Amino acid sequence: MPVFSVTGDVDPFLHVSLAKGEKIYCESDAMVMMEASLDLKGKMTGGIGSAIMRRFANGESFFQQHIEAVRGDGDCLLSPTLPGAVQVVDVGARQYMLSDGAFVAASSGVELKVRTQSLGNALFAQSGGFFITETAGSGQVAVSGFGSMSELEVTPGKDVVIDNSHVVCWDSRLHYEISITTGNSGGFLGNLVNSQTSGEGMVLKFSGQGKVLVCSRNRAAFLSWTQRKQS
Repeated sequence: MPVFSVTGDVDPFLHVSLAKGEKIYCESDAMVMMEASLDLKGKMTGGIGSAIMRRFANGESFFQQHIEAVRGDGDCLLSPTLPGAVQVVDVGARQYMLSDGAFVAASSGVELKVRTQSLGNALFAQSGGFFITETAGSGQVAVSGFGSMSELEVTPGKDVVIDNSHVVCWDSRLHYEISITTGNSGGFLGNLVNSQTSGEGMVLKFSGQGKVLVCSRNRAAFLSWTQRKQS
């Protein structure tokens, strides 16, 4: 199986070592460097239907890069679009849901499937609207987060509330629901007002048993700040 490792402390690379015959796939334009023993091709992973669904689900490119060790063992370096951390998660015993823009690369034994969300989550979440990406199969997946990344463990009876824009991926066994505030006593209008005055926007409440990866920076807030500075 290809070996994924993260190299570097600030804006790290994803380093992948492949034995002859092994292959991975990654987000478009992720490849930074590869040895001559490797081949790179652009493909619609899973066919045109799956490519369209993933495009709607988490903003992935229509074509993904497929890298295969054709002429012998070889290494490659990959990099996410946004600056920030990269983390490798093992898929198999656990499967994960991915937020928009989190996917970097996966070994060929991992499939990215698209499933529908509940109406409430679809209307408010930043995770693909009615569709969301879930891993299947076994292998490794590399995800990225804007800024630094941290791993949180959710346990029964100890629910966790996380700002929607800081969630990178989460264990698919977890139950999650979205709301517009951390409270629930003021009704929809009261919660909406509290959300605006607190500046928190949408939050995700996780319950059950599993882990959640979060990033330190809010991509939308950072973009808004840079636009204000330019005006």
